[in-house]
Amino acid sequence: MPEIVANSVLPARREPVTLTTSDGLRLVAELALPVAEPPVATMLCLHPLPTHGGMMDSHVFRKAAWRLPALANIAVLRWNTRGTTSAAGTSEGTFTGGSGEGIDLAAALDFAQSRNLPNIWLVGWSFGTDVTLRYGNMDGVVGAILLSPPLRWTDETDLDRWTDSGRPLVCLVPELDDYLQPTQARTRFAQVPQAEVIGVDGARHLWVGESAVSRVLDEVVARLAPSESPLPRTWDGPMERWSDLV
Repeated sequence: MPEIVANSVLPARREPVTLTTSDGLRLVAELALPVAEPPVATMLCLHPLPTHGGMMDSHVFRKAAWRLPALANIAVLRWNTRGTTSAAGTSEGTFTGGSGEGIDLAAALDFAQSRNLPNIWLVGWSFGTDVTLRYGNMDGVVGAILLSPPLRWTDETDLDRWTDSGRPLVCLVPELDDYLQPTQARTRFAQVPQAEVIGVDGARHLWVGESAVSRVLDEVVARLAPSESPLPRTWDGPMERWSDLV
């Protein structure tokens, strides 16, 4: 069977959507759903810092949308936070350093619930982890997975709220991260008893390379759709290449 590689795009029902925030902004978004089956779980993607190139197409999230609906029956909702641009367009508003982006997250959760999407998990990456920790502890959220959490804007009060909620918190921390490495992360997250800190050998903050991306997606699927983990590395069905679609 053909191998799944970095630019492999597997079948899904991909729908451009618009999220409307409580303060009246329209955000560019995409929902990717399994083709034939109802989703068993839902991944809401909070992207890295937009002032440093983060967006809904940041590569780990783009590959999640390309693969997880087909491989694990997981719905993937991605969006550009306020003022952020990707190939799909630019969301209204301007970057606020986290507070407005928390309103954007609430709009994404409202949309997912309005579509009756099940088993909603937040997956934040870098800046997106701070938004998750500060604003994602909401009704309707099952738990959160953090990729490369820098804990730049998150304080102990935010972590205490996660402790009180009991919601699962999975922290994937690269061994070679530029901001927070596994030993430091275990110390910082020690106040959250249910937090699971997983150090990933050889990985860096941006999760560059197919082996790093595959590790992230395996860890996501292990929580959202455990029966489908680990993911296959081959696909016996229709498969396009990103280069053929642009």
